[in-house]
Amino acid sequence: MGLPRTFVGFSSADINCYWLMRAWKENEHIDFDFTDCQLPEAVNSDDEAYVKRCIRVRINMASTYAMLIGKDTRFQRKFVPWEAEVAIEKKCRLIGINLNGSRMSDERCPTVLRNVGAVFVPYSPKLVAHALEHATYHVDQDWIFSSGIYRRLGYTV
Repeated sequence: MGLPRTFVGFSSADINCYWLMRAWKENEHIDFDFTDCQLPEAVNSDDEAYVKRCIRVRINMASTYAMLIGKDTRFQRKFVPWEAEVAIEKKCRLIGINLNGSRMSDERCPTVLRNVGAVFVPYSPKLVAHALEHATYHVDQDWIFSSGIYRRLGYTV
């Protein structure tokens, strides 16, 4: 099976976490990889419709949508919720990556990603890699990996 084609959505406040995920990909000592469908560079335009068209093309390339969920993600109103809506409409596999270490959806999760079949994991190369490989599309029910998965990956439960 090929690498998961993934669009990573995030608040601009969390761009460093996205860059670190890209660094995980490049580090030969970390078993982490995915095909990054994110825009190769920021779209230099104030035309919201144009920016959204560019983003939609990239989401349409993806089979997985992963949202980095940080302190202000739920307060984003322009692009973050819209990206998730496009991914849900496309029936992408959905992964919520909690930057606060939570193993499930919590108060930081934007409404758009709740109860839509997303799997939630803490921000960690092993756990995100596992989610990229094993997440499945669920219709209405959010889910988490079992404690056994966390133990097998070396995490205490």
